[in-house]
Amino acid sequence: MQTISEVKPFQFKQFEIAQDRCTMKVGTDGVLLGAWSDTTGAGKILDIGSGTGLIAIMLAQRANAATIHAVEIDEEAAGQASENMKNSPWAEQLTCFHTSIQDFAKQTRQHYDLIVSNPPFFSGGTFSSSQDKNSVRHTIKLPHGDLLSAIRTLLAPGGRFCMVLPQMEGLRFREIAGNYGIFCSKMTEVIPKIGKPVERLLLQFELNRKPMEQSQLVIRVDDGPDDWTDAFRQLTGSYYLKM
Repeated sequence: MQTISEVKPFQFKQFEIAQDRCTMKVGTDGVLLGAWSDTTGAGKILDIGSGTGLIAIMLAQRANAATIHAVEIDEEAAGQASENMKNSPWAEQLTCFHTSIQDFAKQTRQHYDLIVSNPPFFSGGTFSSSQDKNSVRHTIKLPHGDLLSAIRTLLAPGGRFCMVLPQMEGLRFREIAGNYGIFCSKMTEVIPKIGKPVERLLLQFELNRKPMEQSQLVIRVDDGPDDWTDAFRQLTGSYYLKM
């Protein structure tokens, strides 16, 4: 059985992500969000719940003139994110803060052109035996209302907030966000394989209401190791090592 100390770093084309001290490892959700989020014109970027630092580093690869801050409440993860950032080609752009987003929003005077988050997503249900995983996957330490309040405080006028959630949680979050004056301007439905139902939603929010752009992204044609769709290759090909 593999122990957490045996977890190998995940190698991307231009950087490496060590993940042995983080509960949640590199996964498709994070890669999708990092590749999908629109960095156009973003001089200041914030990653909420940074984990390994993956998404922040992905954004630095594309927005190489931006200042990128990350917030992570778990001490071990924050330390590892900082190390991954330091070891990346964009170390001077990246800073990770060990704090909660609730406290960060109260203390900082910064406003961000782009905010991203791959947040906790279960607002109910049974708990796993791993308390660390519960903290990441359940909305205990980061209720969606707290996240939206922080977004409202930290997002610059004309800025964008991007996130990824399971389909039903994403639809609920979109409804709740409207109560905070935060409106969905773009939604991509993520389908794991041709013929399967929608599994995830990539969502972009803004402070001004506008018509929502809607699209779909299918990840795989079939179950083979290289059966990626052309659309998925185009989105993530500048990151994945073997694509």
